[in-house]
Amino acid sequence: MSADMLRAATVAARELADWPPERLATAMNLVADALAAAGDKLVPIAVRESNLPVARLEGELARTVFQLRLLAGEVTGPGYREPVVDHADPDWPAGGRPDLRRVLRPIGPVLVFGASNFPFAFSVAGGDTASALAAGCPVIHKGHPGHPELAEATAAVVAGALGRAGAPDGTFSLLRGEEAARSALQAPAVKAAAFTGSPAGGRALYALAASRPDPIPFYAEMGSVNPVFVTPGAAAARQAEIAAGYSDSYLLGAGQFCTKPGVLFYPAPLLPEFEAAVAERVRTKAAATLLNGRISDAHAHRRAELAAHPAVRVIEPGTDTADGTTAALLATTWDQLRTATEVLLAECFGPTSLIVSYEGEHELLAAARLFTGELTATVHGEPGEQVAKPLVRRLAEFAGRVVWNGWPTGVAVTRAQHHGGPAPAATGTFTSVGTAAIRRFQRPVAYQNLPGELLPPLLREHDHG
Repeated sequence: MSADMLRAATVAARELADWPPERLATAMNLVADALAAAGDKLVPIAVRESNLPVARLEGELARTVFQLRLLAGEVTGPGYREPVVDHADPDWPAGGRPDLRRVLRPIGPVLVFGASNFPFAFSVAGGDTASALAAGCPVIHKGHPGHPELAEATAAVVAGALGRAGAPDGTFSLLRGEEAARSALQAPAVKAAAFTGSPAGGRALYALAASRPDPIPFYAEMGSVNPVFVTPGAAAARQAEIAAGYSDSYLLGAGQFCTKPGVLFYPAPLLPEFEAAVAERVRTKAAATLLNGRISDAHAHRRAELAAHPAVRVIEPGTDTADGTTAALLATTWDQLRTATEVLLAECFGPTSLIVSYEGEHELLAAARLFTGELTATVHGEPGEQVAKPLVRRLAEFAGRVVWNGWPTGVAVTRAQHHGGPAPAATGTFTSVGTAAIRRFQRPVAYQNLPGELLPPLLREHDHG
């Protein structure tokens, strides 16, 4: 880990903290423009390193550009740093009140760990980088080993655009290597970190961040099973539609989405036709090459563990060949699931999903009580079903996003979005997608009785001081 990189980020943090929002927004828009212009260079590299198709990567780059522009717009909005002014009031009931003014300030240099499954949207210039820059924080990005050439090329585009915007040296830098990243995570100069990836990696880094003499916020999004609950009414009314949506959702991107529906609960009396419909669609899906050998090996191991479990019935086994990986579809019952919850409800990252049959609404509600922390939870229901209200209430207790009659894959970049959830899906309650993601990298500071010339510009008044 370069000491010069840390020093530069520390110096840059002080300068960026004083930038007016309009200047920060201009810099982010310049980054967005530069990325859009570099698409013809970046996309072919991403195709070669990630095994993802051109159309998917072009769409992901467009999403990345849009995300930067959306957050740039948020920076110039009235609530960006949430300024609050309480004038002095000697008659305040709680013993009088001094002049108090609170505002959100950038937290300081942020270490970002990129993801492998989204080489643009959750990587070098992705959501964590964009929201940290929007907060006014320098970013040290740890490039993912799954796409090293793309990381270098994207970092050059980002750094070049920030340089043209007049950003100080150290505003953005690329870090390479696991040991260097661990060293940076423990460096006093780094004030927060963000991670998207596996539970094992996220938990290890989270523990490292917490073990510092000065523990720092570590925002990890680590995936989840994303359960889907199909009510009896929905199964009777929309069986074919649900079968099609389920198969398409869990196989989207070869099952390499953190919001993939990994388990679906379906009423037992209607199960045979539903299983047949899903299996038919699964068999038509071509084999897919997964992101890299590590992910492929991990998926094969986890799929085999599930398929070999005595509680599991194999509908479609899935295979690994020279042409790629084919989808697996597995099944069990509620009675069997509750005796092996820990094994059967662990995430399987890749094109594998589990159908769980249940006998009545009481079992459906009992199944919802098995979960502790998920990025998403979905209900397919019909108007007037009594089970819907208690089911949705329970889902909101453990999921970051509750979906009704839809599918969890596809995380819209918008102001109302929340992408996160209770542990073990994530390590914090904040979102990593949408405009609220900026708040992760800000901290409140209150100023008491300061003269106007010493206050941050957002807290000044023409008659103050």
